[in-house]
Amino acid sequence: MSKTIQEHGWTAVPRSLEKLVASRKDKKPSAPVSVEDIAIPDSPLVQDIVKYAKENLSSETFNHSMRVYYYGQAITTQHFPEWRYSPETYLLTALLHDIGTTTKNQSSTRLSFEFQGGYISLDLLKSLKAELEQAEAVCETIIRHQDLGDTGNVTTLTAVTHFATVLDNAGLNAELVHEDTIKSVVAKYPRNGWTGCFAAVVRKECKLKPWANTSRIEGFAEMVEANKLMQPYD
Repeated sequence: MSKTIQEHGWTAVPRSLEKLVASRKDKKPSAPVSVEDIAIPDSPLVQDIVKYAKENLSSETFNHSMRVYYYGQAITTQHFPEWRYSPETYLLTALLHDIGTTTKNQSSTRLSFEFQGGYISLDLLKSLKAELEQAEAVCETIIRHQDLGDTGNVTTLTAVTHFATVLDNAGLNAELVHEDTIKSVVAKYPRNGWTGCFAAVVRKECKLKPWANTSRIEGFAEMVEANKLMQPYD
């Protein structure tokens, strides 16, 4: 396996989350993990992107992005330890994956927000002298972070982002994260009504752009609003 694949999660895995869950070698129940147990990369590049994210995202979206990082790391460590990707690359992805949903970025283009966010992130990371393979890995995942389905493959970086985003947004695959882990993450990065906030983003995207990629997920806003797993924390 090349250094690039190991560092930036370019290994192909099934796109189907159901197949991935079934493929786990160790099917032990999830164990509690606290935010203190999960390391946060602190490179100059990460510091720049954290600053950028705080300046451009709403506080609700920033908190969601950080929850995605923590949930993804907990899921990978316990259930897919064979997956290889740099925590830095994943943190950059988590911080930028919804950058296309800001009012400015959503209304300035006819592109679906995932594509707009991917291109913005690619240009931003290249301007900050990130390795091209890293910048492209982040871009690929952001473009495909709502590309859920049963056929084909995605990268490991995209797969962990899928697991973490659908957990936080829709409460799916709840067995992959212990309840105490959720409590620890939410205590650090509160939801503050994220369910209603994200449902509104979904509806706005589909109203502004009836052709949007988001429209392929039928009843998406309603699915988000029916997130019983996270309801106690909203």
